[in-house]
Amino acid sequence: MRLLQISDQANISKYADIEPSVRGTKIIIHDGVMIDSFVKIKPVGGDGDVIIGKNTNINSGCVLYSGNGITIGESVQIASNCTLAPVNHEYQSKEVTIKEQRFMPSRGGILIEDDVWIGANSVILDGAIIRKGAVIGANSLVNGEIEEYSVNVGSPVRKIGERT
Repeated sequence: MRLLQISDQANISKYADIEPSVRGTKIIIHDGVMIDSFVKIKPVGGDGDVIIGKNTNINSGCVLYSGNGITIGESVQIASNCTLAPVNHEYQSKEVTIKEQRFMPSRGGILIEDDVWIGANSVILDGAIIRKGAVIGANSLVNGEIEEYSVNVGSPVRKIGERT
């Protein structure tokens, strides 16, 4: 299996930067995906795959680290300058630099189900699960599970309503 699989029906800006994996991480981009200028997909911090479902849009300035894996469903809208980081640095020992301590164990990667909207400048961390139809407001921090069709804002994110 090829490590980089991009559908010929995807629209990837020539200014997007999708790095090849050196550790076997797969990056799979399905039909109808739009990846805008200055999006960075970087296999680092683990051996999880990045899978982007059909008709998903990732807008300018977003950064996706493979870490412990990212699975994005279909028809997801990710606004500009979002960071998806399914990895955390270890930092407990002050006798060893953070860089030398490497990474914490996985919290399960990131799962974003279908029909989700993530507002600009949001940060999605390892262990986040965003259920179908949820909305994440701009500048939010997500590190846990978000209910389907809920509307959420803040840092850390909190539920403020539901889609009707």
